[in-house]
Amino acid sequence: MVQISQKLVMQLKQSPQQVLLSSLLQLPVLSLEQRIRLELETNPLLELEMEDELLQEENQEPTQEREEVAEEEKPVDEPKEEIDWEEILNDEESFEVRMPREKNVDTYERPEVYHENLTDHLITQMHLADLTPDEEVIAEYIIWNINSVGYLGTTVEDISESIQEDPEVVERVLGVIQRFDPVGIGARDLQECLLVQLMEERPHNRLAIDIIRDHYEDFSNKRFEKLAKDLGIDLETVKQTIAHITKLNPKPGEGYASFVDNYIIPDLEVREEDGEFKIYMHDWNVPQLRINNEYRKMMLDRKHTTKETRDYIKNRLESARWLINSIHQRRATILRVMETIVDKQIEFFEHGPEKLRPLILKDIADEIGMDISTVSRVTNGKYVQTEWGLFELKYFFSEKIRSDEGEDVSNKIIKSLIKEIIQEEPPKKPYNDQKIAEMLKKKGFSVARRTVAKYREQMMIPVSRLRRKI
Repeated sequence: MVQISQKLVMQLKQSPQQVLLSSLLQLPVLSLEQRIRLELETNPLLELEMEDELLQEENQEPTQEREEVAEEEKPVDEPKEEIDWEEILNDEESFEVRMPREKNVDTYERPEVYHENLTDHLITQMHLADLTPDEEVIAEYIIWNINSVGYLGTTVEDISESIQEDPEVVERVLGVIQRFDPVGIGARDLQECLLVQLMEERPHNRLAIDIIRDHYEDFSNKRFEKLAKDLGIDLETVKQTIAHITKLNPKPGEGYASFVDNYIIPDLEVREEDGEFKIYMHDWNVPQLRINNEYRKMMLDRKHTTKETRDYIKNRLESARWLINSIHQRRATILRVMETIVDKQIEFFEHGPEKLRPLILKDIADEIGMDISTVSRVTNGKYVQTEWGLFELKYFFSEKIRSDEGEDVSNKIIKSLIKEIIQEEPPKKPYNDQKIAEMLKKKGFSVARRTVAKYREQMMIPVSRLRRKI
């Protein structure tokens, strides 16, 4: 039996404008520029606002009412000005590339010098090696599977199956590649990488080869006494041999990493001027958008424009306005968040990282009256240039730990103290987590052993046993 009924349901829905703003908020300045360029290509109603036109508008300062009146008084069927493209394209006058206003030349990214990447470096050596055409095919396939730090990202079995070749042949070609420059490239693990480098040395260090080939587990776990006993040598010889091994390159491909990938352009800058901290956004390279007037005229011209065309223009116009408004809202939101961070962390900007205060996202969200997710999007992946260096916005947020004096201290201060203690520990007998917790307590910070272990792991510091030296 068919039945009609009503049901009350609560749902959380975002409007298209909110979705667009959320997506723009989490973009850093370079990604925002790319997104705007993409929108310019897909939406014909959007166009760039040129600098000369901006200056002209600033001088004239027409009000919105005047623009609307002028648009209504202008005849709809006025003939459009014909553009002589032949004259423009054949113009032999030189053109000057102008810098954006109020921007320092030094802020521009200089052209990158060409650096040969790891893949090209290996392929060049492959062509010079004594390989048959079939072996070159295998070698090139192997090279393209070597990751950025120099290790083979797949197995020999998978390679042989993919190119329908015998595993022994693939293994032989891999052995040739592993002796390319840098030596050890294409190794499957650290043990193989070190062993290849030791085998290529002249003269061979037989003791080092024995340690890596036959006693690698004891070596990696720093069981020095066991190594000395098993090999029948004293600790001093073990120390000298391990010192030799540690000079080898554990990541042979790292020297060929792209420098461009490590280049960070800050989204914001905080500068002290006349005793006050001022915030500047590095968005000068973001294209300035406006609505194309020709399409506006077409939409208003009911006589010569079909309904279908007007509906299309209306939809594109709505999308263009949403984008322009969202870009302005994004800028205002980021500035509000950064201003609040500066207010909350004023001691950091005055005295440096050692004065960083505990701060959570909710503190900023409550202060500016926004949702925590919005603040998270703003702070994620965006960087600010300060007098003390370049920091991600998330750096300014940390949990608090109460000192014995009752003062709230950022956990980043505790991490810094743990790092200092470990740097000054005796190399032959490094401190365990419990000892570090006791030393922190003497400094006035009651931190549990498991908290020390958590912070140590976050800083990628190994356990005391692996920090031990002879």
